[in-house]
Amino acid sequence: MSKFGELIDVEIPVLLDFYTELNEESSAMHSVLRDVAAGLGDKVKVIKIDVNKNKELAEALRVKGLPTLIIYKNGEMKWRHSGMQDANTLIEIVQEYI
Repeated sequence: MSKFGELIDVEIPVLLDFYTELNEESSAMHSVLRDVAAGLGDKVKVIKIDVNKNKELAEALRVKGLPTLIIYKNGEMKWRHSGMQDANTLIEIVQEYI
């Protein structure tokens, strides 16, 4: 968990994607997140977290539905959404925190 604190305690927005490979919506988000990362470059950090490999973290953050998207900035949760989002909407949301 201390590594998680280091990941999210940065000045640029960190977009976390909680997913599993077996979840169709999670798989569909892979290309969307690539587009977001490409569109915003080094202004955002996009991190994918497999809930099967990080059960403790997923439970601590009460991740229930997949995909779950969370934006952190300076260690503070700024935005959270469960379910699909399109790249343009996500880019607009992330830009609010840049």
